[in-house]
Amino acid sequence: MTGVPASATGGPGRPAPGGKLGAAAVNQASLWNIANILTMVRLVLVPAFVVLLFQDGGHDPAWRAWAWAAFAVAMITDIFDGHLARTYNLVTDFGKIADPIADKAIMAAGLISLSWLGDLPWWVTGVILARELGVTLMRFWVIRHGVIPASRGGKMKTLAQGTAVGMYVLVMTGPLATLRFWVMAVAIVLTVVTGLDYVRQAVVLRRQGLAAERAERSGGPAVPGPTAGSAR
Repeated sequence: MTGVPASATGGPGRPAPGGKLGAAAVNQASLWNIANILTMVRLVLVPAFVVLLFQDGGHDPAWRAWAWAAFAVAMITDIFDGHLARTYNLVTDFGKIADPIADKAIMAAGLISLSWLGDLPWWVTGVILARELGVTLMRFWVIRHGVIPASRGGKMKTLAQGTAVGMYVLVMTGPLATLRFWVMAVAIVLTVVTGLDYVRQAVVLRRQGLAAERAERSGGPAVPGPTAGSAR
């Protein structure tokens, strides 16, 4: 499934010594592995979700339910593709690029579509998308100094956003409509708080990186930075 040659795994059906793949073997993971296929499915679901949501004027309960199903499948594949890629050495250059694009695309499609239909205030969409764009730009700003590890707050933010947008896609009234309002409120708070925390960590990481570079040039001890990881 990974496309790794038998010679890199110690022969047909046998793992490599120590159970680890060499860097060259990992780099040869097939493009058509399960993790990348799930990412591709998520990319395809983005336009499908939008088309389903806007059927019959965008307010038909049945079509909204189908749109919710497409959105839910996309969010579920987001949970599994990265885990599978890391667990089974299926990391590829395509996955590194396509996975974050698919993540942002499905969320942006949901927010913008709901605001266009008048179901969600534009300022909510603006706050969430501005945070995601800002964090992406911040990553490029500090990338040469390291990567900020994923936080529990970031994971909770992603879960809250996905849940809230999914609830707004469905046609809800009464207590359920009130509930989804508060779920979205929680998502907005987590979006802002984790965004500000990311900025703080990025500034600290950049300062440490610059200090380490100055120390290296002067022959002094390097300043340790945070361990590598992924940030959401």
